[in-house]
Amino acid sequence: MARKGKSSPLEVMLDLVAMLPWWVGVVLGVVGYLLLHRLATPISVTGVQPGQVAGLMQQAVIKGLATAGQYIVPIICFAGAALSAWRRKQRQSLVSDVAQAQSVDALDGMSWREFELLVGEAFRLQGFRVSETGGGGPDGGVDLTLTKGTEKFLVQCKQWKAFKVGVDVVRELYGVMAARGATGGFVVTSGRFTAEAKAFAEGRNVQLVDGPRLFSMIKQAKQSMSAAVKQPENKPAIAQPAAAVETACPQCGAGMVMRTARKGANAGGTFWGCSNFPSCRGIRNAG
Repeated sequence: MARKGKSSPLEVMLDLVAMLPWWVGVVLGVVGYLLLHRLATPISVTGVQPGQVAGLMQQAVIKGLATAGQYIVPIICFAGAALSAWRRKQRQSLVSDVAQAQSVDALDGMSWREFELLVGEAFRLQGFRVSETGGGGPDGGVDLTLTKGTEKFLVQCKQWKAFKVGVDVVRELYGVMAARGATGGFVVTSGRFTAEAKAFAEGRNVQLVDGPRLFSMIKQAKQSMSAAVKQPENKPAIAQPAAAVETACPQCGAGMVMRTARKGANAGGTFWGCSNFPSCRGIRNAG
């Protein structure tokens, strides 16, 4: 079963925008409108010379395209932004559903597209930056590109419930990794791997993530996230700084500052002294 082919450049553009954060799509829509609107602004033409006809026709074509594009491009960008936001919500919902599930069987009812969204969000929870590259289909192609710092990793997703992932898939990803200069790679499946696939990956920078491991990874990541954001029920009282206590001079009412006695019986001790010293010698005990 192959993925639906893109039937038009507009669909390709929509899909590309949807891969970006939603706010990027909004910015692109606004910027696109402003630029194309400027190109679409008609110009007054007077005294046309015979040699200028070709240039004017070219400008007319550009302005005609810009006139239509100033509306089409923002609509596609805004639609892509909405799709990006919806996918983000869907990813989070899928992760929550799996994290709350009791068994790995929660992965079985997903479509290949939902499975890719789930895997992408699982790696986001691991601290990776994820780009959906849109592989050639549910049975081929690199589906996700991960980055962490300067390192790049490739991911191939296999939503295969009835079959084990064989060595050919792992070998194919390993070749693509070498061609693209990737640091490592992951083959993620809802099912299992054959013994030959495991043997080939051993000793190489290709990690095999089967259904049970993915299920465990998601549950642990969600538990860690919940623990990190959980606030203590009884928060300790915030101590007030000493300078905020009894700062009014008893003689003139001015503010007071903490001072240290340099001599006398109380040498080395602290006390509140009037900020108007030496014109005012008001003091308070620091205790």
